[in-house]
Amino acid sequence: MLERLLIENLLLMERAELTLGPGLNVLTGETGAGKSLLASALDLLLGGRTRAGLVRDGAAEAYVEGIFTLPPWLAGDERLPADAQELVLARRVWPDGRTRAYLCGRAATLADLRELGARLLAFYGQHEHRKLTVTAAQLDVLDRYCGPAQGQRRAEVTIAHETVRRIEARLGGLGTDAGARERELDLIAFELAEIDAVAPSVTEEADLRGERERLRHAEGLRAAAAAAADGLSPREEGTGAVGLLARAAEEIAAAAAFDGQLGAVAERLSSLRYEAEDVAGELRAYFEAVEAEPGRLEAVEDRLEALARLMRKHGGSVEAVLAHAERCRAREAELRGLDVNLAALEGELAQARAHRAALADELTEARRAAAPELAAAVVERLGELAMAEARFEVTVTPRPDGPAASGQDVVEFLIAPNPGLAIGPLREVASGGEMSRVMLALLSVAHAPGHRVSPGGSEGDDPAARGEALLVFDEIDAGIGGHTARAVGSHLRALAVGRQVLCITHLPQVAALAHRHFSIVKDNRRSPSVTTVSRLDGDRILAELVRMLGADAEDTAARGHARELLKAA
Repeated sequence: MLERLLIENLLLMERAELTLGPGLNVLTGETGAGKSLLASALDLLLGGRTRAGLVRDGAAEAYVEGIFTLPPWLAGDERLPADAQELVLARRVWPDGRTRAYLCGRAATLADLRELGARLLAFYGQHEHRKLTVTAAQLDVLDRYCGPAQGQRRAEVTIAHETVRRIEARLGGLGTDAGARERELDLIAFELAEIDAVAPSVTEEADLRGERERLRHAEGLRAAAAAAADGLSPREEGTGAVGLLARAAEEIAAAAAFDGQLGAVAERLSSLRYEAEDVAGELRAYFEAVEAEPGRLEAVEDRLEALARLMRKHGGSVEAVLAHAERCRAREAELRGLDVNLAALEGELAQARAHRAALADELTEARRAAAPELAAAVVERLGELAMAEARFEVTVTPRPDGPAASGQDVVEFLIAPNPGLAIGPLREVASGGEMSRVMLALLSVAHAPGHRVSPGGSEGDDPAARGEALLVFDEIDAGIGGHTARAVGSHLRALAVGRQVLCITHLPQVAALAHRHFSIVKDNRRSPSVTTVSRLDGDRILAELVRMLGADAEDTAARGHARELLKAA
């Protein structure tokens, strides 16, 4: 239950605080006073998108806060403090569009608000009934009326349908056209021959690039190796590093006879001498080897170009070329074994379609069994909503384009609002007021014991299915009046038994039935204008009903009518 709603600096509303309670809570006010601000505030509170101009002119930010009774299903939720006694959702919005969400005083994500909001309330706007004109929505309504088992059956049909589509795609991918298959095989053979002719390896390219650099700079490398070798151990006359190290080792070895500490130094010098001799030998060997055979550089360049050509065509690396070759071989084997594959897949497809059909038949059977029950329940409710002569039917017919993820049926709501009229699709026949009453009838059926259905929503959006109690109506009574308005009010009040209903209305017949009545008023004497909300009681409720009846405050007849409305409640 929503216990308190606080709104600050939202559009024209400088500050408003509504303390709500169980039962029917109504909000009324002149057209243009800002009744829709409440809907906007709830939308923000429950993770809705922001838009330009939401923050009141001159204000630093807008703030919306809702305090809900802590629902049992949130017990132990790690997002809430361990000692939380209530659920507090809040949202700040800045003029530049930035926004921040809070959950019990802690920073939260908009996803958190949306998740919790979807379970805390169901919102029905003044145009919500338009969803009922969509056949897919009507199918959803009937399926939810069938009960939880129908949801499981429908999920199984969805899985089966996706399996059929996946097999169909595989069959299409095999390419059953003989000419196309031969052309694809020719292309594969050409590409494999090209790759096999080059026979690339993963390490070859790097090795070739290194060899190319050596060949391009062969003279410089030879000169460097020769100079370094001569410096260590010259072939001509002279003393190189090896000779100098040998002499030093001999001198220190002789001195070590008088001082043992020099023995280790003599050994190191001797090691350096032999190491220098080895390096000199390696350098001379390198000098002799670096001279390439004639034409080797051109051969390396040609090989690198062949590899580069393959890499450009097949993914940019040798690894990608080799992976492409493997795919080609697999595809070639698949195409050459096409007849066998086709037979196997066609058999698999037949089984998958049969399985889908069997599951879809179960869906259809449940829908056809529930359709007349739903229609009868709606007709009964419509009779209470001043449409006693209306006929309402729910038809279940095969889909013209075959099975889908939702099954094999099209569901259509048909109505004849008045005697003598031919029954026809709801979207074509019903007026706005009649659509509102049909939706309210469906809601009444939804919240009757044993049934769970939420027109225009999903099973997860249905408060009755969740065991929650908050329904919000934003002028769902638009387009009706008179005795019909009274009947609508009675149904809204009946819906409020055992739960909380919040209704934004323009009908005095509905407002008179409220357990709590709030009025919204716009003061144009200030700039910018200011909208305020206050709870009414006693004579103020009477005065508001008189205003809603379109009469002056001193109109005796109107005041008498208003008293009768309140007395009848």
